[in-house]
Amino acid sequence: MSHHHQLQFQRFELKYIVPPGTALAARNFLQSYLEPDEYAEGKSDYSYAIHSLYLDSERLSFFWHTVNGDKNRFKLRLRFYDEAPDSPVFFEIKRREGDVIRKQRAAVRREAAASLLVGQLPHADDLLRPDPKSFACLREFCRLMQQFEARPIARISYLREAWVSPDNDDLRITMDRQVRCWPHATEELSADVVPGVFVFGQTPVIEIKFTCRHPDWVRDMVRALGMLRESAAKYVDGIQTVGEHHFTRTERKYSHERMVAIHR
Repeated sequence: MSHHHQLQFQRFELKYIVPPGTALAARNFLQSYLEPDEYAEGKSDYSYAIHSLYLDSERLSFFWHTVNGDKNRFKLRLRFYDEAPDSPVFFEIKRREGDVIRKQRAAVRREAAASLLVGQLPHADDLLRPDPKSFACLREFCRLMQQFEARPIARISYLREAWVSPDNDDLRITMDRQVRCWPHATEELSADVVPGVFVFGQTPVIEIKFTCRHPDWVRDMVRALGMLRESAAKYVDGIQTVGEHHFTRTERKYSHERMVAIHR
């Protein structure tokens, strides 16, 4: 089963913000142990675009839960890779319990996504391939969305290079470049990238994701390249970089146009 369709799994995530040269050195290292993931086939630089639409409440509760370091927190987001009408939109719940990340995702048909975002009750037919686990995840997503009155708040887009273990799903190392954020208050899911603000400048973010423990060579690589672990939360850092006030309701009406204007 493709790792992109696993419905719930738990893992650890270590993040590093590194200079571009270090990311290239890491790629050379990884090539000996891992292979590019299925989406990277034939892509230049092994990279493909990822688009995420984050939901939050009027008071940005999910944002503040992270800023305040709440122990058990979660995020609601939609993720998609392109605009093809038959490509799914993944509805994801990402929970953090201490150091452990649990992610649930349901692959939803693109034409059903907008009506679910405005509060239509989920139906098994909304799923790309109906199955009980996916449907449970979608129902839980919609329940949390209603409970917190969460709605579209921000778009994050970036280019991802992902390396996976040839034998199993236990280890995945990603490098994300050109992470951009901008206010987005509608249900519309286009893959256009507004010239939003670069969240980490031109610096790549490396994430090491593993289920139980990572192999010794990973530790050797981190040490050899002098990589320092730090927090890199795309959504939270994105909102802080752009400016929180751009994401509150009164501002949101104008902020999309203003961001475009600023960056012309």
